[in-house]
Amino acid sequence: MKRTASAYLLIFLLSSAALLLNLNSCGGNSPTKTPPPPGKIQHVVIIFQENRTPDNLFQDTVLIKRGADIASSGVNSSGQTITLTPGALGIDYDLSHAHSAFVSMYHGGKMDGADLIPITCTNGATNCPPANPQFWYVNPSDVGPYFQLAEQYTFGDRMFQTNQGPSFPAHQFILSGTSAPTATSNLFAAENPLGGAGCAAAPASTVKVIDPSGSESTTMYPCFEHPTLTDELESKGISWRYYAPNAGSIWTAPNAIQHMCGPNVPPPNATACTGSDWTNNVIIPETPILTDITSGNLAQVSWIIPRGGNSDHPGTVTNTGGPSWVASIVNAIGNSSYWSNTVIIIAWDDWGGWYDHVAPPKIVNDGSGWGSGYVYGFRVPLIVVSPYAKPAHISHVNHDFGSILNLIEEAFSLPSLGYADARADDLSDCFDYNQTPITFTTINAPLDASHFLNDKSPGTDPDDD
Repeated sequence: MKRTASAYLLIFLLSSAALLLNLNSCGGNSPTKTPPPPGKIQHVVIIFQENRTPDNLFQDTVLIKRGADIASSGVNSSGQTITLTPGALGIDYDLSHAHSAFVSMYHGGKMDGADLIPITCTNGATNCPPANPQFWYVNPSDVGPYFQLAEQYTFGDRMFQTNQGPSFPAHQFILSGTSAPTATSNLFAAENPLGGAGCAAAPASTVKVIDPSGSESTTMYPCFEHPTLTDELESKGISWRYYAPNAGSIWTAPNAIQHMCGPNVPPPNATACTGSDWTNNVIIPETPILTDITSGNLAQVSWIIPRGGNSDHPGTVTNTGGPSWVASIVNAIGNSSYWSNTVIIIAWDDWGGWYDHVAPPKIVNDGSGWGSGYVYGFRVPLIVVSPYAKPAHISHVNHDFGSILNLIEEAFSLPSLGYADARADDLSDCFDYNQTPITFTTINAPLDASHFLNDKSPGTDPDDD
């Protein structure tokens, strides 16, 4: 199967060469890139949380005084100004973040359709939905560890989700810069699948795909085959691991890439992933990341996916799980020998249906360009943690998930995949590689690593994401 993956990569890079001569960032300008000096970055850790916007999650007065673009009110479809209302991180409802919800809130760039986004109340919820449920923000007391990290290191207020849809495709983009079914397809998997996710999903499982005009008129089995960043890493002998709570989750991106899953029989009749990528590099459950750090076994590139209760996902989480989970990983790295050469990227996979006042800087809808009909999406928070991250810095540069992949490619001298990474910057404005390295200070959090290592709760995620 590895020969197949390499062949896909070669074919795609050759066919894309002409396109790569004239690429633009999601802001419409040539991407700013300053590759890290050799050896400065030897480990990259991606912590991928769930379903928040800067306006919803980062009502931090310190960041706002420094110039972070965080709004305290928004406008609904009737033209009314709605003051954002504080509430708990662990609320009892969820908002749609399907592509149709994106279209409603975007409203041709007016950003006034959040009130049209559907709401789902959890079982047993009382007084649900509340007034203006899309216009809430999280109590600062619930997300203290996030504020500490954002205030000490670099916070990005122009990090845009690459895709205009929910978590299943978003997790494909963070692995490979695309959710296309094949290496050269102009389609994208656009929604969360029905029936199951990945190459070992039930035979009747389907996922909607979107075409360059923005139409979602067709579906396919949720199993794809195209190059991923892990193929590039392996070709250079760079170690990687993908930590996830369970095998069949829509958040577990490798299960939907055929050569990574290595299904036990050809899809759609497979029942398990058995390939070498899966058995050697996909770590289930996710908590061994903590012991891998302390035992000196951190891979050079790691993706870390939380279980539902620690994910920040509305309608599912506690008020302490996500911020403490992230802090436990950062503290483990910060208090280890890895700190001196590691970059930790903390991002959220999609906007979750929450109001945000900043429109995407570029919507590709020309019917022919890469991503037409499906890029770019709304803002999500970004925190860059490293001894070389600019301290107390607000990044106003346009980034997207491709920026993270681009940084990894530059740090390890890898070729471009030619997808979102080729059109993005490399987060270089978040770093000063010549500064005196920042000395790590432990992040205070209600729960520590021992809590998560001893947590026996099921590694599940929300049914609807």
